[in-house]
Amino acid sequence: MATIQSKKSRGHKYWYIVESRRINGKPRPVVLAYLGKAEDLLKRLQGLYELNLKSYSHGAVCALIDVAGKLDIINILNNYVKSSREYMAEKPVRNNLTAGATLLLGAIGRVCTPTSKMGWWSWARTTSAEYLLRSSLSKVDSQHFWDLMDSFPEDAIELAEQEILLRLFESYQIQTDTLFYDTTNFFTYIDTTNTHCSVAQRGKNKQKRTDLRQVGLAMVVSKEDHIPLLHHTYQGNLQDCTVFEEVAGKIKTRMQSLGLSLEKHSLVFDRGNNSKKNLDIVKQLGLYYVAALTPYHHKDIIEKSTGNMSSIKLNGNSFAVYREKSHVWGDDRTILVFVSDRLKAGQIRGIYQSLDKKEEVLKKLQQSLVNPKTKKRDKEKLEEQIRVIVKGQFLKDVIKWKILEAGDGKFLLNYNIDTDRLQDIENNLGFRIIMTNRHDWTSKEIITAYYGQSKIEHTFKNLKNPYHLTMRPQYHWTDQKIKVHNFICTIGYLLSSIIWREAKLKADYAGNLDNLLDLLNNVRLATILEESKKTGKPKATYKLEKMSPEEEKIIKALGIENTHNEQPKIRNVGVYKQNGN
Repeated sequence: MATIQSKKSRGHKYWYIVESRRINGKPRPVVLAYLGKAEDLLKRLQGLYELNLKSYSHGAVCALIDVAGKLDIINILNNYVKSSREYMAEKPVRNNLTAGATLLLGAIGRVCTPTSKMGWWSWARTTSAEYLLRSSLSKVDSQHFWDLMDSFPEDAIELAEQEILLRLFESYQIQTDTLFYDTTNFFTYIDTTNTHCSVAQRGKNKQKRTDLRQVGLAMVVSKEDHIPLLHHTYQGNLQDCTVFEEVAGKIKTRMQSLGLSLEKHSLVFDRGNNSKKNLDIVKQLGLYYVAALTPYHHKDIIEKSTGNMSSIKLNGNSFAVYREKSHVWGDDRTILVFVSDRLKAGQIRGIYQSLDKKEEVLKKLQQSLVNPKTKKRDKEKLEEQIRVIVKGQFLKDVIKWKILEAGDGKFLLNYNIDTDRLQDIENNLGFRIIMTNRHDWTSKEIITAYYGQSKIEHTFKNLKNPYHLTMRPQYHWTDQKIKVHNFICTIGYLLSSIIWREAKLKADYAGNLDNLLDLLNNVRLATILEESKKTGKPKATYKLEKMSPEEEKIIKALGIENTHNEQPKIRNVGVYKQNGN
């Protein structure tokens, strides 16, 4: 049975509704509700207080701020901020926010709901960010971001990222062994005539927007938890091989700065980054690697593997694998050849889709040639037109065709599909060639490491997710702003990957990062205002709205269930450290 009991604190008597329950076999009082002072309770009962309720998206913002506080990100970034042009020797502060705080706010916004810098406050006002930081954010607009981003030098990005990662390794005991490297690009809407940047160039866009200028991004992530250990922004028209040549040295430097043993770590990269020159660079740097070769350029290895494969078990599946140690591109390398059923199925599907399209075009041409109204055709031009139609990857000699003269400048087209040739092509599809200088590794270890490349592909998929983390939209058009913007996005992804790691380790969370961020955004903080109808200031009470069991479990695992009632996790958002550079 519940009873009303009082408790004295600092000379005041407070009232509670208490129920006696047995805990571990002993009766204990359990507080069901806090009623406050007698006079406050009386006013509420008399209707002299009016209750107003407002709730804010809280979980994701709170978790990100909590991790950022542990990593001391604001102060790390502020150490690299250059002096303000406007205030000479002083570092800039806008709207009581330092440059480091502004970059962090931008990163948090990219994680939760990507918007333009102009639209940032429209999102932030729906969250608990102001309350958690105890700072007004209503004047944070695009000009605010522009001014403070301008104060962060692009040549400080690598140093700041390295310092944040060092703090990360100290705070979270991140374990690494295999590192994955790859590149991607992001199209922009920067005008062709804009001469303020060189990093945005036209190139082969991975989202098929070759009509737009693009910016390239190279990244290294860890095998576990996809932690970004290095990012590099580069010109959008550079080939992967060229970028790798530039980044390889940075990878070694970053590994050494983080205390990662070169002997115990292997770098995995795809065949687009391969060249004799790049592998020579990797050898000179003393890096261990697992990489791929293009089967088309190494047909002799494919021929040797035919009929000489042995079976291995991997994840419950049988793999036919050919292994040899041979001299490739001027050095000894362990070579593995195997058939990927998934790759083979995709290639066969692509061939038949391409054949269907080509047959459709040939039928239309065939019908047009027999049309009485068709004008005379030049035979050489007609043959060239057909050669363009039938060519394609894997399709050489599959479509057999012949031009027949019908007199008076008219022609007929006959064609057929060579099924024997098609079957021969299918039998030689799906081959993968992997090479490594880890000569002591088993075939299973090498293949497992190579297939881990999907980790970084997953990272790029997240960075192109329009709902969370995406690097677009970006409305900057100078090299420095574009690079700082990409740095902001990388910080956001770093914070998110840590939250995801903690949820998996401490709450057995099995979902992906996108769903976790949705779940955290759904955790809301309610502000309850008790406003007196006569006198006195309104009294505010903060309380988390009722959560689902999964939400509650994750919030507790992240250690932020009571953060809203504690001192701010990040202080001095508008003050630079006295010893800052």
